[in-house]
Amino acid sequence: MDLATLIFWIFAVILVVAALLVVGLRNIVHSALALIVVFAMAAAIYILLNAEFIAIVQILIYVGAVTILVLFALMLTRLSGLQITNPSNKLWWVAVIICALVGAIIIYALTTSKHLVAATSNGASQLPPGINNVVRIGQLLYSPDAYSYVLPFEIASLVLLVAIVGAIVIGREE
Repeated sequence: MDLATLIFWIFAVILVVAALLVVGLRNIVHSALALIVVFAMAAAIYILLNAEFIAIVQILIYVGAVTILVLFALMLTRLSGLQITNPSNKLWWVAVIICALVGAIIIYALTTSKHLVAATSNGASQLPPGINNVVRIGQLLYSPDAYSYVLPFEIASLVLLVAIVGAIVIGREE
């Protein structure tokens, strides 16, 4: 077992344990903090896959935005006085059965697929030498000689700007 495989298994075990803590903890704030660990371990696995851009986006959007939004929503709902803020469901056994079925279907699909990817192939080997995927994304966005995604990128930023201004106008108190 090489070092990358060992590091992957460490990250994977931490991710699975943290995911089980997310659904198993009785305090909702502790569940949200375990969710941060899940997102961070997923980003670490993306780095092992040479997908640095997706790892950065995972940290910025999920850890930085989604989890903080969940924590702010929890703080603003004022669940004071309750010891157990994440009650257990009485139908948990149905969820276990469904999860086992979905897992079995995924394993079946992976083992019988005609489109199996060889374990030795590396996504970074498709890029020219000396260029990582973040540089390649930048080249695709702004390169004048290849198809440039500048116009769709700017249209998306304009739509987001209009949405932000609309949210400010709607949320403004008069």
